Amino acid sequence: MLTLWFAPGASSMAPHIALHEVGVPFDARPMSFHKKDNRAPEFLALNPEGKVPTLSIDGRIMTEVAGILFYLARRFPEAGLLPVNDPEAEAQVVSWMSFIAATVHPARRVGEQRLREVFGFAEAKLAGRDWAAGAYSIADIHLFRLFWRWMDSGGPAPGSFPGISAHYERMMARPAVRRVLEIEAGIGYELPG
Repeated sequence: MLTLWFAPGASSMAPHIALHEVGVPFDARPMSFHKKDNRAPEFLALNPEGKVPTLSIDGRIMTEVAGILFYLARRFPEAGLLPVNDPEAEAQVVSWMSFIAATVHPARRVGEQRLREVFGFAEAKLAGRDWAAGAYSIADIHLFRLFWRWMDSGGPAPGSFPGISAHYERMMARPAVRRVLEIEAGIGYELPG
């Protein structure tokens, strides 16, 4: 059995989307940052860092967005979230995931200028393709969540990132994305500004 602890709108949105993409049953456990659910002793016993996402796989705990996304893509290959039998294409997905985790994600804390700079890098890496690594993958889910967060908090000026904006629109058309946004908005976002 899979159980996902998530906070609406947080980085855990990406694994939440992936779980809906793969279409397997899972137990969803929403967390409230305002209520400090992530600091509760029972949650810290699962994840001592007190972070989301946290995924339980039959009682075994996995953390970190990239790791959870990779696990789901490999565990459920029929969902097509990772290239099969193509080491270079798979490495491109891993490269994107590393770039997103190490460069794009921390940019928000640095400030607007850095965010613009790193999304400029992402725009160049996307290079007119519909999807980050050629075909839809976990890299697109990860990239989407961070751009969605920026869009949700005011976002870039229209036309600033045409490739990523088109990618965002393609992602917004996906049923799994729409469903997760509906679920998480229904619970309520508790994100810092």
